[in-house]
Amino acid sequence: MGPYPPPLQQVFQAPRRPGMGTVGKPIKLLANYFEVEIPKMDVYHYEVDIKPDKCPRRVNREVVEYMVQHFKPQLFGDRKPVYDGKKNIYTVLALPIGSEKVDFEVTIPGEGKDRIFKVSIRWVAKVSWRLLQETLVSGRLQVPLDSVQALDVAMRHLASMRYTPVGRSFFSPPEGYYHPLGGGREVWFGFHQSVRPAMWKMMLNIDVSATAFYKAQPVIEFMCEVLDIRNIDEQPKTLTDSQRVRFTKEIKGLKVEVTHCGQMKRKYRVCNVTRRPASHQTFPLQLESGQTVECTVAQYFKQKYNLQLKYPHLPCLQVGQEQKHTYLPLEVCNIVAGQRCIKKLTDNQTSTMIKATARSAPDRQEEISRLNRAIATPNQGVWDMRGKQFYNGIEIKVWAIACFAPQKQCREELDNGSSYYTLLGMATQCVQVKNVVKTSPQTLSNLCLKINVKLGGINNILVPHQRSAVFQQPVIFLGADVTHPPAGDGKKPSITAVVGSMDAHPSRYCATVRVQRPRQEIIEDLSYMVRELLIQFYKSTRFKPTRIIFYRDGVPEGQLPQILHYELLAIRDACIKLEKDYQPGITYIVVQKRHHTRLFCADKSERIGKSGNIPAGTTVDTSITHPFEFDFYLCSHAGIQGTSRPSHYYVLWDDNRFTADELQILTYQLCHTYVRCTRSVSIPAPAYYARLVAFRARYHLVDKEHDSGEGSHVSGQSNGRDPQALAKAVQIHHDTLRTMYFA
Repeated sequence: MGPYPPPLQQVFQAPRRPGMGTVGKPIKLLANYFEVEIPKMDVYHYEVDIKPDKCPRRVNREVVEYMVQHFKPQLFGDRKPVYDGKKNIYTVLALPIGSEKVDFEVTIPGEGKDRIFKVSIRWVAKVSWRLLQETLVSGRLQVPLDSVQALDVAMRHLASMRYTPVGRSFFSPPEGYYHPLGGGREVWFGFHQSVRPAMWKMMLNIDVSATAFYKAQPVIEFMCEVLDIRNIDEQPKTLTDSQRVRFTKEIKGLKVEVTHCGQMKRKYRVCNVTRRPASHQTFPLQLESGQTVECTVAQYFKQKYNLQLKYPHLPCLQVGQEQKHTYLPLEVCNIVAGQRCIKKLTDNQTSTMIKATARSAPDRQEEISRLNRAIATPNQGVWDMRGKQFYNGIEIKVWAIACFAPQKQCREELDNGSSYYTLLGMATQCVQVKNVVKTSPQTLSNLCLKINVKLGGINNILVPHQRSAVFQQPVIFLGADVTHPPAGDGKKPSITAVVGSMDAHPSRYCATVRVQRPRQEIIEDLSYMVRELLIQFYKSTRFKPTRIIFYRDGVPEGQLPQILHYELLAIRDACIKLEKDYQPGITYIVVQKRHHTRLFCADKSERIGKSGNIPAGTTVDTSITHPFEFDFYLCSHAGIQGTSRPSHYYVLWDDNRFTADELQILTYQLCHTYVRCTRSVSIPAPAYYARLVAFRARYHLVDKEHDSGEGSHVSGQSNGRDPQALAKAVQIHHDTLRTMYFA
């Protein structure tokens, strides 16, 4: 198997829906889906190529807008093309270019100098929306993805021009509200939209969205927020090293605009913060005589702009390319508006974000309005351990406490304990200082849940006579996830994790973890990882699984066929490498949480709790699901705050021929086996554990000089890029391999 499989969508086809789920009590629901009337017509698809390439979508849209206006008489006429911001343009009437490629030069007025772009357009295909309509009505043909894409681009075009697009959502600056998050960040509200094929029709999924943006404000004020400086005039000294590192981490990569050049507010991207203040930071200045002298930033601004710096003791921003030595004093820079925060929010910011954005289900429904009906099976996913015992409790005979307090700034004590289980193979349980100083029965109970399973105990099991028929033969449940480094970081690797059940309950799990190329979605080493888990399963149970149920988290929708092709073959390859004739039935299910489908109770009496959400166990497999493939929505958890987000399950392969009820019930039952809490969770336990393992491995790569698994450099040679060092860093001590260290 090569690293990239051929993108053949027909090699492995997703199974057709085996029928509708019927178990449970029917409940009428409303969904945030709008029916779309598709025009019965053809549209024309053109590919556009813009040089220089790799420009942001915002710039590409500006180029195309200029091109349409400038070349209106000879090319576009009354046509109003829609554009996806990258390569694709659609028109209702064909452009008068035939099949030839046409080249243009587009000039856009810029700040300081004009920007020139080379643009070429060529015809690709005629796309039929009539065929899309016929496919949906018949329910028998393959949905034409090119028609769906064209419809989606058309529906998003206007919003993309008016608002700030982020992924599939659109945002606008705050008006009439203000929700600061601290650290120079604030909440922006917007909306999500996407077009999806459903039963007999196309649907428009609309939802309210919120995300963090950087406040448009002077950089001095931004720095004060980041460093908790209440008054800059009370900061007469230069920044300490730790302050500078914190400030650099927050502002690096952001765009700033200058204020000292009048109306010409030129924009720059920050690449660093200088160690020396503006009064001492020098750069080579070329005089009119041709002589080069060293000049401080403060002197230059005094001579060039007659500007006496108010804060010469503060550092400068280094902007543009590092080798060009362009320095700007903080006081002449503002944070450019409309920059989304892609860095991890702090715990306090996350808490503030939740409070600002959480809406009860009825409130959210009122915002979205529109309804659809579906069938579901309600149940409640919470249980109480008071007065009860673990299924298999472990007696602790030898234990010790390592105390790392007091520390002035206590972040999660994660890597304090991690070295013990990675290097020494000891089971550890980290507890934050605040939970030692002030504890509660609930906190102690949660700690017991984690400690018991780390030592090999079993907290609870599914009642045997209520389990799915799949348990009648040996079955292994696998969960898989891929996590990527922060956006814009091309040095850190992606991390893949696969976990597998190790008993018949299933309760105990074993983990495998690897590093791979950044942003690679396919799990490259899956065959070896699955093989390890199958061997471990046999050692634990003395059985070979006759079925493999594979829950795959974190799959981008556009790459489903390629990932299925590679990973299904990898699982089969793992089996064949163990025994030539070993062919267990494989069911491959994608778990998706990143979507905007929301469900609401049509009948107010059906609402659960203060948040008014749908009951835990609610399942939807009609109306808003795929016209004929096997997918369903399951809200397996009880929504405590805000509006519950159901998980979407897409069955891409099924040798085991599950009925809809069987797979839906099995999936719901697995959501009750998560060991960290006494309630059903939003995705099946194996998928959740894979996510925990990958997240934990990210901390194993942290360079101890830095303070975060999200923003630090990885350890190892040549700035952490040595593959062997990276691979070694995420490996767990042999004695810990068979334990649930990640719980």
